[in-house]
Amino acid sequence: QVQLVESGGGLVQAGGSLRLSCAASGVILSINTRGWYRQAPGKQRELVATITSNGYTNYADSVKGRFTISRDNAKHTVYLQMNSLRPEDTAVYYCNIQFTATRTGYWGQGTQVTVSS
Repeated sequence: QVQLVESGGGLVQAGGSLRLSCAASGVILSINTRGWYRQAPGKQRELVATITSNGYTNYADSVKGRFTISRDNAKHTVYLQMNSLRPEDTAVYYCNIQFTATRTGYWGQGTQVTVSS
């Protein structure tokens, strides 16, 4: 089993910044993809950004140039640096890990990000 614990959410004014962290524990296979997703009220969960074990990144168009995903493999932790935040970024942000070898994945419990105008 794998546990994911997110931290770093909160309330920020438009134009501000937040940094989310997600630490994984348990049986962590080395080849994996870490990701951040978000879900706003009344909307479906959507991809924000992903990063593979070798550092390849992918971003939603809506966050390109503003958000940066990174990872520390030694700490089994993934980060999401969010700059120039907008009210439309308000959502619950979820951390995810996907293991290539077993085709299994896990979710964190989510952390609330609220951007005021």
